[in-house]
Amino acid sequence: MKIGLVTDSPADLPLDLAESHQIEVIPAILIIEDREYVDGVDITREQFYAQLPSMRRHPTTAAPSPLDFAAHYQKLLADGCEHIISIHTAEKLTSLPSFARNAARDFDGRVTVLESGSLTLGTGFQVLAAAEAIAQGSGLDAVLLQVRSTRQRVRVAAALDTMDYLRRSGRVPAAITAIGGLLSIKPVVELREGAVKPISAARTTSQATSALLEFLRNLGSLERLAILHTNAEARAREFLSMLMKDKSRRNIPAEIRLLNVTSLIGAHLGPNGLGFAAVKKELA
Repeated sequence: MKIGLVTDSPADLPLDLAESHQIEVIPAILIIEDREYVDGVDITREQFYAQLPSMRRHPTTAAPSPLDFAAHYQKLLADGCEHIISIHTAEKLTSLPSFARNAARDFDGRVTVLESGSLTLGTGFQVLAAAEAIAQGSGLDAVLLQVRSTRQRVRVAAALDTMDYLRRSGRVPAAITAIGGLLSIKPVVELREGAVKPISAARTTSQATSALLEFLRNLGSLERLAILHTNAEARAREFLSMLMKDKSRRNIPAEIRLLNVTSLIGAHLGPNGLGFAAVKKELA
């Protein structure tokens, strides 16, 4: 069975991996001063983050329409795919999975829509797991099993440099506001099943970085790892250097990517944020 894969741009799947595995990536929409920008097409991440602090109104985001999803599904089916797996950012955070399901109804059971419970490469790693299983010749059930296994083992965490952008976005979870004043702390948080959970509250950037590193160390052996940042490459490289000097480095994969996360996520987190996406190894 030839299986096609679809995901969304907030999954942050690097372009080289999407192209090599022939994964269809549906771009979401960024709205700045009432103008719509296609994610990754009309404005670069670097341009967006440079403009973000001076924007008069907080940028908002929007999902593509079900017709956009349907167009990608139709393309894959026309290319000979017998089934499509469509994996999307957490349903608690976006309407992307709902729109994908609406589109899938017109394809007579040939499209399976999964929501990842995560975002950025927490979703992207699930897509990549599916792609690798497909490349190995696995059938539909085996591919879906691999995606679900990865979802259970994926972890995404971040150390935010400021609470201001979360406050302005209107998406400050009560669990975060409860740990300190909105503008006086640098929260370290984890995203699990679409919910933001506090890890610690730091007063300085270095304290937040240390707390994030400790959380990563405690995950144990990792199958995949990426260091994430919001236009803060120097901070991300410093974090990676700290990790590689640590005695636990034997528990991390040989390939670790640094990723400037999509503007759609950065709009809510603000610049100079640091994080990671990891997949824990399966227990023997």
